Amino acid sequence: MNALVNFESLFLAQLQSGDYVGFTFFIGSMAMLAATVFFFVQMTRVNGKWKDSMLVSGLITGIAAVHYFYMRSFWAENQVSPTEFRYIDWILTVPLMCVEFYLILKAFGAKHALLWRMIFWSLFMLVTGYLGETVFREASPLWGAISTIGYAAIFYDVWFGPAKKLASNSNDPTLQKAFKSLGWFILVGWAIYPIGYMAIPGGLLSGMLSPESMDIIYNIGDAVNKIGFGLVIYSLAASKTAQTSASAAGA
Repeated sequence: MNALVNFESLFLAQLQSGDYVGFTFFIGSMAMLAATVFFFVQMTRVNGKWKDSMLVSGLITGIAAVHYFYMRSFWAENQVSPTEFRYIDWILTVPLMCVEFYLILKAFGAKHALLWRMIFWSLFMLVTGYLGETVFREASPLWGAISTIGYAAIFYDVWFGPAKKLASNSNDPTLQKAFKSLGWFILVGWAIYPIGYMAIPGGLLSGMLSPESMDIIYNIGDAVNKIGFGLVIYSLAASKTAQTSASAAGA
């Protein structure tokens, strides 16, 4: 009985009726926890190199799930957006998303330089964004512009640069389709973050969206982006594993 009471206190008791921000924190944490279990289970069902890709997908959603459980409690107790904790989550999970690009392109000639460049620009984007949203709030438009340089560099690599060229030269339609899907996550899915940044007080879109609305958008967007990213990787890994199995059976 005590264990049940403690469980309810940890996961449910702090949320109040009508707290839609809190509900989306809770839904996001549970969805990403479920996705983590799924990705780790599927890691045992794919071949060789794809195990690493599934492992990274599980780490992304797993790290996010832990942060979301904590952010839900922070929100319920303080009714304040957990900005710092969001950035801690992003500074761990976004570079891991960049690792995914490297892993799927490694067989087609991707070098470590591509991996480290994408990680560098992702960290640059997040650190400068954090500074503009917290430490140098009065100069947030300037820091937002600086942060956008990092996003633009990742966008270029994925849509026009070396990552795109490697995918295009692979002559593998399955990989090309998956890579294009991941690219759309970068272009469309990540668009919610600069919008949210510009909506903070003093930003270019200040006053257009309430902080509560942005938290809901962030929570839903984070879950869709991280889980969707992993599902694209899973689809690719499962497809390539099935092709390998079919070829082995035919031989």
